[in-house]
Amino acid sequence: MKVISPRMHGMLDYGTIALFALAPTLFDFDGPYATACYVLAAGYLLITLMTDFPMGVMRMIPFPMHGGLELISGLALLAAPFIFGFHDDNTLARNFFMIMGVVFLGSWMLTDWRADTHTQAHKNVMPQH
Repeated sequence: MKVISPRMHGMLDYGTIALFALAPTLFDFDGPYATACYVLAAGYLLITLMTDFPMGVMRMIPFPMHGGLELISGLALLAAPFIFGFHDDNTLARNFFMIMGVVFLGSWMLTDWRADTHTQAHKNVMPQH
């Protein structure tokens, strides 16, 4: 059952971006953990702004492709502590990245990636014949 609409997904995206950007301050991350959070926030902001959905600005990335990127991101976030060797070095960072991976995967599973992402105003730009 897909319960997250494209508009709601956009709001979740911007909340996620804010969380990644604030995580170093909120959780006292420094060094590579802080850098990873800032890079993820910036990259995810760019992808969100470029997605063709109600919360996007440039609308260059199809919404289903955004979903594919989100699936890959969720899996990568789950694997990151083990790939980059901080699974037992910083428990808080490990848990943060793994929880965010679960959040990404949950959001991916609950979002209607095939939904119409164009607003009514956007549809009425072209005259109907």
